[in-house]
Amino acid sequence: MGRLNADDWARAALEALAEGGLAAVAVEPVAVRLGVSKGSFYWHFPNRQALVEAALERWEAGTDEVIARLEPVPDPVERMRTLLEWAFGDGRDAAISFRLISEVDDPAAGPVVGPKVGAVVRRVSERRLAFMRAVLEEVGQPPDEAARRALTAYGGYLGLAALARIGAVAQVPEDLAGHALEELGLRPR
Repeated sequence: MGRLNADDWARAALEALAEGGLAAVAVEPVAVRLGVSKGSFYWHFPNRQALVEAALERWEAGTDEVIARLEPVPDPVERMRTLLEWAFGDGRDAAISFRLISEVDDPAAGPVVGPKVGAVVRRVSERRLAFMRAVLEEVGQPPDEAARRALTAYGGYLGLAALARIGAVAQVPEDLAGHALEELGLRPR
């Protein structure tokens, strides 16, 4: 592995977060994950809080990147299908989303990290819901119905992450995206 940069640390911190929550985002375990000494960490970050913040920024940027890739897809049903296939196929993001939402008010997060986690989770969730609502409105659903259906679908996504977390679901059922499209009131074209 070449020289690490701050983004490498942030990505490794996200992996740790997906597996063990905010408590797993600590300098030594992330250094071990990267195969480096913890001294390497201090070239990039002054403390753990800065690492958590960088990981949160990376996660938020990932949502913006996915949406930016989807926005040019001309067919709204195909745009939603692609989003759902990505969402249900990426257990890591689902795990991160679920863990952050679950731990947003955990006192162990600390007085500085906790509110930052809450703000990022809120922005990401709002951005995802807004994107889904906009697609549903584009296909002709009234705003209230589009909002309700987007909320139901996002809740299902987080619920699946919760079930995976407790071991009740080992893998995503086949064509879950297709079933979710039907629940959203969209028929594949």
